[in-house]
Amino acid sequence: MLDTDWIVLLSAGALAFSVMNYVLLDGTDLGVGVLMGLTRCGKDRRAMAVTILPIWDANETWLVLGGGGLLALFPLAYAILLPALYLPFIAMFLALILRAVALEFRDYAPSDRIKRGVDGLLLGGSLLAGAAQGMVLGTLVQGISNHGGQYSGDGTEWLGMFPLYCGAVLVLGYTWLGACWLYWRTEAELQWRSALQARALALITIVLLLVLVVWTATLDTRYAQRLSDRLVWLPTATLLIALLIGFTLGFRSRRQYLPLFAALGIFVLAFALMIVALYPLIVPPYLTLQAAASSPTSQIFMLVGFAVLIPVTLIYNTYGFKVFSGKVRAARD
Repeated sequence: MLDTDWIVLLSAGALAFSVMNYVLLDGTDLGVGVLMGLTRCGKDRRAMAVTILPIWDANETWLVLGGGGLLALFPLAYAILLPALYLPFIAMFLALILRAVALEFRDYAPSDRIKRGVDGLLLGGSLLAGAAQGMVLGTLVQGISNHGGQYSGDGTEWLGMFPLYCGAVLVLGYTWLGACWLYWRTEAELQWRSALQARALALITIVLLLVLVVWTATLDTRYAQRLSDRLVWLPTATLLIALLIGFTLGFRSRRQYLPLFAALGIFVLAFALMIVALYPLIVPPYLTLQAAASSPTSQIFMLVGFAVLIPVTLIYNTYGFKVFSGKVRAARD
């Protein structure tokens, strides 16, 4: 029989894996949505939509796994986070619905003008969803007032400067992923423009992420101690440099997926750094994983479910990417 500590760690790992996959996969889709709304050429926008239409809904499966997993595995954390973040969560879900409707029905628009308006809604939905997710993460890292397992704040913590900054950084990061995705999946002028956007967004995103790490260290002395540990910052800096070199060289390679994979690697690195700063907390400043966990029986039951659902979802995602792989061409007159 597994020790209780191991059960809690496995539960936290399954939850973190689900959230990370959502950020990587659906974040790329959201980035494409932002770029679609900023693109003037209707045929280019159509090509951009085609690259994500077959897969965007499968990517959001990870959000369901993450939300359901939090409720079942760490109900006390769920009970604190939900009332603290009602508005960002509602905004995110409404934005995702708006985005889904715009993506699925844009081709049925009776005129180009209306279709352009639909793409504007897609832009707004993508921006709002990304910003809301960033504010949720920023509020979590910043800390949420709670007492005796109950939320004790006023519901406005997510309006602080740090959460708002996190929202802006995540939107820019998602847009960077979207540009890298389009570089891989498109060709000709659209691919060339995506490469320029990806390089520019990479520089901006990395600078903002470095500022975010420094800002995070100032929020809590525990964060500062963990992030300044040589065993943390030295491997992180080394991996970051290696990934940036891979990102840059990827544009000179025939393997055009390399810039995207390098950008995804940097996102994973940032996510891992956040976990290192927070551990063993699940809701700063005081609630730990152990204190928030459900009973070992409930966690084992859920872990068995995760052991089935995660491989199935990964296989489904991979199969979808394989079936709909290849270049998408923008039609020209």
